[in-house]
Amino acid sequence: MLEDVFAFADEALPGTKVMPPYSEAQFLAELGNRVRSARMHCEMSRRELARRSGISERYIAQIEGGKGNVSIVLLLRLASAIHHTQPKARRNGA
Repeated sequence: MLEDVFAFADEALPGTKVMPPYSEAQFLAELGNRVRSARMHCEMSRRELARRSGISERYIAQIEGGKGNVSIVLLLRLASAIHHTQPKARRNGA
């Protein structure tokens, strides 16, 4: 998704009325899905993500639901909290 945004930015000229490849609502929904997927991959609750990122659990729920218009700084805090957590190893009967 980020690659699409960069590709679009490279193509668009400043001052043009070119529309992004998808609506803001679609972008926020996709972003929320990715945050949720990353959190769940690490088997982390919203409460734990809130604790680690300093962002309220309620606001994380809004972001994951595609309703929160999240800033770059908050995205950085979410990404840092998620990526500093390793996915739990699956047990193979051992």
